[in-house]
Amino acid sequence: MSVEMVEAFLKQREKNIKILTFGDTSTVAKAAEALGVNPGEIAKSLLFKLKEDFVMILMAGDQRLDNRKFKDLFKAKAKMPEAIEVMEVTGHPVGGVCPFGLKQTIPIYLDYSLQLYSHVFPAAGAPNTAIKLNIDELKELTNGQWVDVIQNPATLSIIDDMEYLKDI
Repeated sequence: MSVEMVEAFLKQREKNIKILTFGDTSTVAKAAEALGVNPGEIAKSLLFKLKEDFVMILMAGDQRLDNRKFKDLFKAKAKMPEAIEVMEVTGHPVGGVCPFGLKQTIPIYLDYSLQLYSHVFPAAGAPNTAIKLNIDELKELTNGQWVDVIQNPATLSIIDDMEYLKDI
């Protein structure tokens, strides 16, 4: 059902983007190996519970969440929901959570670490699927807001340089 939700979402927006199917791609390492890409190119979708609300954060697959930055941004501790809640909120199973084609409308946040790559690969609704998107497509399809929530500040200085170069 989840992959069908993603397909319907793309069709409704007249996007002709192919869903890629593999063996198990439920972890960053497995997905990167199956796709033949760097783990950072996997767009990791993380769902968090904030009291009664949920938010989703996408970040480069080789990055880790900085709990202090999360708490400063959302005024709450980062708490991951149970697998059953992930399915209820997103309509997608853990390991296959796509950041669009969701069962419920939730805010989506995109970590700047994703901007290091021309294309990224989020899951597409099942633990054996992915979808190749450029950064503009990811932003458009998720209606996401750019944030800084990763632990690696060195990555951000590279991104600052990239942002500067875009204006030249």
